Amino acid sequence: MSVRHMSAADFVGLTHSASEPAAILDIRTPGEVTREHIPDCIFLPLQKLTRDSLNTALEGHQQKNTVYLLCQSGMRAEAAVRQLGSVEGVELVILQGGLNAIKQCGGKTVRGEGKAISLERQVRIAAGLMVLTGVILGLNLHIGFLALSGFVGAGLIFAGITDRCGLAFLLARMPWNH
Repeated sequence: MSVRHMSAADFVGLTHSASEPAAILDIRTPGEVTREHIPDCIFLPLQKLTRDSLNTALEGHQQKNTVYLLCQSGMRAEAAVRQLGSVEGVELVILQGGLNAIKQCGGKTVRGEGKAISLERQVRIAAGLMVLTGVILGLNLHIGFLALSGFVGAGLIFAGITDRCGLAFLLARMPWNH
């Protein structure tokens, strides 16, 4: 298995000039895909992505030797590569910047009727609520509750350094994201 990165601009140019449809694997949550997606994507959420599920999703697809990994910003595509490990005969291409960058480069998307909140916004909301709760409880009940705010801050620093967010992976498994 090989892995490479591709800029959104290069991807948009490639999809406009390609005669055969590319194997684009959208690994976002069902709610995010319902809200907006690229036409003709194969949808397989990151939390269900395995070598077997990938091979099943690619069955019958013309271009299954090269798979373009698409998420909202690129972070989950990197996680997908780590999660899959080695997949024989498949080149994985991480689309840098994800759907956000593709839209900025003029790529075509289909907007749905979904009102789902993106996973990134869910993380911000949840982290903000935990910090605020820790501060309020720490000031009004017991100073020890301030540790909750510190824990969330440490988690955000860890996510920024490693590009892995435990809260995002937890939220992706919640029922409203299925």
